[in-house]
Amino acid sequence: MGRVIAVANQKGGVGKTTTAINLAASLAANEFRILLVDMDPQGNCTTGLGVEKHPGMPTTYDAVLGRIPLIEALVPTEFEGLLLSPADKNLVAANLELVDRDEREKQLRRALEPVRDAYHYTIIDCPPALDLLTINSLVAADTVLVPIQCEFFALEGISQLLDTIDRLRDGLQPTLAIEGILLTMYDDRTNLTRQVASDLKEFFQSQVFETVIPRSIRLAEAPSFGKPIISYDPRSRGAEAYIKLAKEIVQNERRVQSA
Repeated sequence: MGRVIAVANQKGGVGKTTTAINLAASLAANEFRILLVDMDPQGNCTTGLGVEKHPGMPTTYDAVLGRIPLIEALVPTEFEGLLLSPADKNLVAANLELVDRDEREKQLRRALEPVRDAYHYTIIDCPPALDLLTINSLVAADTVLVPIQCEFFALEGISQLLDTIDRLRDGLQPTLAIEGILLTMYDDRTNLTRQVASDLKEFFQSQVFETVIPRSIRLAEAPSFGKPIISYDPRSRGAEAYIKLAKEIVQNERRVQSA
């Protein structure tokens, strides 16, 4: 059965989309079949994988609203084994159009059901907000991966996300779990980064991934070329970090299954 991982943090600029793209590509590089669902109206996952947006193209928006089966929105990427459900600015309207629907929080889960088992992992890139798009993503997911930037306000807003997850467990998605807390933009040359990392590990304990994502110019450059970092610069520290993260997620899953 395919696993669905939502990459979520309502705070912007924490490396959420970078993580969604590069985790998906790194899992695909390990010969897993991967689906990446762009649920952010900014569509940065879409452009970051070199998929050109054009008027009339089927997108996640159409699938979430039930206008088409999700499979009709999927497009191949240049990265073998990785398919994308693209997004564009039309997805903004879904927040309004879903409001009056019955079971409005379950629309993405319904769209994913026919295809999820065709992929080892489905990665959902959530928007930087706790809106209906994010709620749909969390309800559709098995686990949530939370990227946190190593900065002074790192914990700001995370409690709100965790409260939302707890509420969803009480009703809409009782099995929703934390995949892990991922430290991003990590620069071990600074005392602040080391202190924030220490505080986060003390607070979240074993939920923090061993892998950390370094602050990297090459990681920042890769999306402008429409490539994941392991294609753009496979020998970079960023590429090594996301490959390590993918292996850690796979190993954690196998450990849980064998327990």
